[in-house]
Amino acid sequence: MVYRRTPAVQARLDAQAALIVQAATRVLSRDGFAGLSMAAVAAEAGVATGTVYKHFEGKADLVTGVFRKVVTREVEAVAAAGSGGDAAHRVSAAVETFAVRALKNPKLAYVLLAEPVDASIDAERLRFRRAFAETFEAAVADGVARGELPAQDARISSAAMVGAIGEVLVGPLAHAPHTESVVPELVSFALRALGVRRGPRPDTSWPSTPIATTTPLLEPSPAGPAPGTHPLTPDPVIADGMATMPFPAVTHPGAHDADA
Repeated sequence: MVYRRTPAVQARLDAQAALIVQAATRVLSRDGFAGLSMAAVAAEAGVATGTVYKHFEGKADLVTGVFRKVVTREVEAVAAAGSGGDAAHRVSAAVETFAVRALKNPKLAYVLLAEPVDASIDAERLRFRRAFAETFEAAVADGVARGELPAQDARISSAAMVGAIGEVLVGPLAHAPHTESVVPELVSFALRALGVRRGPRPDTSWPSTPIATTTPLLEPSPAGPAPGTHPLTPDPVIADGMATMPFPAVTHPGAHDADA
């Protein structure tokens, strides 16, 4: 007779696997891909190393699980940020959210974007980049259709923009502390590259809503958030995404100076 797992047993195994993925995310955020091992993840999760192997064949399989979990959350955050307004606002909000969240957890973002990894994980990285490009593609296509952007292939423009953003971020993520100029320069570049037209347009000030984060490391004071920081939105899941550290507020250039 074939053994079948009961729903309760399956739920327990799923919860254990999720715990291990969260632990792996924390190890990657602290030590990068090179510093991750099955034993280190087991210690972080408080389980035996054999338990980790029960759920994941090896390091590559485990990191792939982290990629899929984190990318889903990050893509949702970027898509939500760029879901409303005209083309300039949507692109500005999406680019800033992508970059700010990456710079808040630079070690994990570097793993996702550029750190040398196994070939199987590189395949996940390509899917990761494509998922982000798709969040920009709709905004570009709508902007072209509404006459806010010049005619262009939205798919190519979006892929090129994600590639450029990733290339710019690799330096600060890998070697140097981030500077306050990185994000606004990226936003300005994106608007220029897409050909945002000059002239009156609806308000494109950003952020119109707080940038979503996954770990409320700062408790809001009675007087409100500290000057120069974005409000933090609490989330019960710890270290499931890239946005885990406070980051100085930035303001993207308005549409009127996108061509400067």
